[in-house]
Amino acid sequence: MPANKKYLSSGWQRFAKVTAAILGSLLISSFLFAALAFWLPDYKTAVITSVYALFPVWITLMIVPFLFKSGWKCWLYYLLILAALYILIHFGRN
Repeated sequence: MPANKKYLSSGWQRFAKVTAAILGSLLISSFLFAALAFWLPDYKTAVITSVYALFPVWITLMIVPFLFKSGWKCWLYYLLILAALYILIHFGRN
């Protein structure tokens, strides 16, 4: 029995969700740990933590786009988060 068509995403929505899940979540998790490395007094601790914690954070963030109805809205939120993390990295350099 096939799925009900009203619950399926269009091709572009599916593309947006998959790219947000793979690329967007990887960028957010990488920027998060880079911001931690710049803002913590001992950057070595943040780098060591990122080695172990980056993958679970990435996998957790990969689930989020599939909870959205619109993949483009998810990309918008991901880009806003990336911009905020970039600003933290930029001002954390001293």
